[in-house]
Amino acid sequence: MNPSILWKGIMNVGACSMSRFQFPIRHFTKPLISCNMSLLSVPNSSASSISTTIDSTKPKQNEPWLIVGLGNPGKKFNGTRHNVGFEMVDTIAEAEGISMSSVSFKALFGKGYIGDVPVILAKPQTFMNLSGESVGAIVSYYKIPLKQVLVIFDGLDLPFAKLRLLPKGGHGGHNGMKSVINHLKGNSGFPRLRIGIGRPPGKMDPVAFVLRPFTKQEKEELNFTLQDGLEAVRIILLDGFDKGATFVNSAKKMEQTG
Repeated sequence: MNPSILWKGIMNVGACSMSRFQFPIRHFTKPLISCNMSLLSVPNSSASSISTTIDSTKPKQNEPWLIVGLGNPGKKFNGTRHNVGFEMVDTIAEAEGISMSSVSFKALFGKGYIGDVPVILAKPQTFMNLSGESVGAIVSYYKIPLKQVLVIFDGLDLPFAKLRLLPKGGHGGHNGMKSVINHLKGNSGFPRLRIGIGRPPGKMDPVAFVLRPFTKQEKEELNFTLQDGLEAVRIILLDGFDKGATFVNSAKKMEQTG
C-alpha cells in the first residue's frame, strides 16, 4: 500500500473534530464526530483495530428527559387538588436548583440536570384541558423519545397521597392526559406518575372536588408524598424506570399490608 495514502488517512483521523453542545442548547449533550474516513485504506485487521479504538472513546450520550406536571394556571388554582402535578414539578425544581422562570411552548419552563442527566421541566399554562398543546410542541421540538416523557398528574381514583407509576396507559378519563395523548398523535406509550387525591365525599360533584384546596392536615401528608415522588424521579432517571417503579410499588405494598 502507498505509505502516503496511509499517512493522509491517519492525519484525517487526528483531525476529527469533537464538538459538544452545551446544555441547555436544543440538542443538549449529544456529541458529534466529524471526520473523513474515506482515505483510510488499510488491511482489515488494522482497520478493525482503529474502528474499535474510536468507538471506545466516544462519550456516553445522554438524551434529555421531559418532566411535565399538569394543572391550571393562576393564583385561583394554587394549592388545589387538580394542581398537584404542578406541585410535584415545583418540588423537583427546588430540590435540583432548576429555575422555572422562563415561559416557552405555552409553559413555565426550566432546564437543568438531575445527576448527569439533562432534564426539561414544564408546567403547561394552557389550562388543564389543553395541556397537550404545550407537551406536544416540546416533544416535537426537542425530538424527545416518548419513553423519556414523564407526565405527572392527579388521580381521582387513587387513595389520597398514594403514588402510582406506570410505563404507559390510557387517559383514564383525565382531560389533561386526554389532550396530551391527542397531541402525541394518539400515542400513549409514555410513563406517567399519578398522585392520589382521593374520591369526593358523599355526592359532591367530582369537578368541584378537584378544584378544592387541600386542608392543612392533607398538605402535611402530601409533603411526604412529594418527597417520595422526588426520589422516584431521581431513581427513574439515574437507575432506570423499572427500579423507579419498584421503589413506588413496593412502598405502596408495604403501606397496604402494614
